[in-house]
Amino acid sequence: MRNTKQRDLILSIVNNSYSHPGALDIYNEAVKLIPNISLGTVYRNLNRLVDEGLIKRIKTPDNIDRFDHTNKHAHFICMKCGSIIDLGEEYLFNLEKIDDNEVLDCEVSFKGICKNCKKKGC
Repeated sequence: MRNTKQRDLILSIVNNSYSHPGALDIYNEAVKLIPNISLGTVYRNLNRLVDEGLIKRIKTPDNIDRFDHTNKHAHFICMKCGSIIDLGEEYLFNLEKIDDNEVLDCEVSFKGICKNCKKKGC
């Protein structure tokens, strides 16, 4: 797929965000720089970027897709408020090969209740 100004901007927004933005969040950022971009364009480009392995889609308890960069890390997803917290590589098995099989990707999500929700008694 050819690079376009819209695609490059969407990729940049995802790769420079640590908030795991949803499509609407990405659209709201993109429209500041490209006022005529449509939400449909954002969705199409997000799907293509996921298909190409340039970004990852994160499924959340509320069924809203969130998007993330592809650096090695795990997630903690709060089942109460839906927040997503990045966890470093130390939470993953640091294995390059498992029984002579080459590991190309790993997706790890821990699900539970975040410390903020625990404090609030949610």
